[in-house]
Amino acid sequence: MNDFRETFFGQIRTTFLRGIGVIIPLGLTYWFFQALLNAVDGIFSPVLTRWIGHQIPGLGFLTMFVLIMLVGLLTRNLVGRVLFAGFENLLLTIPVVRSVYGAIKDLVTAFNVGGKSKTFRLVLMIEFPRKGVYCIGFVTNESHFAGPPQADFYHVYIPNPPNPTSGFLALIPKNEAIPLALSVEEGLKLVLSGGIITPPVLNRLQTPTA
Repeated sequence: MNDFRETFFGQIRTTFLRGIGVIIPLGLTYWFFQALLNAVDGIFSPVLTRWIGHQIPGLGFLTMFVLIMLVGLLTRNLVGRVLFAGFENLLLTIPVVRSVYGAIKDLVTAFNVGGKSKTFRLVLMIEFPRKGVYCIGFVTNESHFAGPPQADFYHVYIPNPPNPTSGFLALIPKNEAIPLALSVEEGLKLVLSGGIITPPVLNRLQTPTA
């Protein structure tokens, strides 16, 4: 009888937890897109409402989507790329705007998983924040320290999940970093998922010997 009761309540608990595992991601996804829709509608809807004469829910979001698609289509041809390059060069001549725009563009390009960005060059495993504990970082550049003592460094961006744009830069001696045999896309998935999406085995990147 006790075994039956434990099995029965165990199945209820398992079923309940599985339901939570489905409901919570769906609810958070709905909440995110609802907030996004309301934010975009708040920008475009007042203008469109005055123009059309009555309010249409979701019209602001649809307008934003169409605008993004039009810009994307425009930048796929030579004329559009030339126009956009000219506008971008204009922005880069404004001191404060140049810094903000450049930083945001670099971050968006860097975290464009599956894109052709060269911002991140290599995935590293670094002993941080203490000995025996490791974190994942991405190489953005390299430098040589004239010393003394002389040393070669990786410029490593260490993101903080779930918001990777709040990470920080660290200069790591090359002999203290462990290059991983992971693509940048795989490394980003590993970090942004909080370690959920990860290969079963992490292998050191084998560099060719001289």
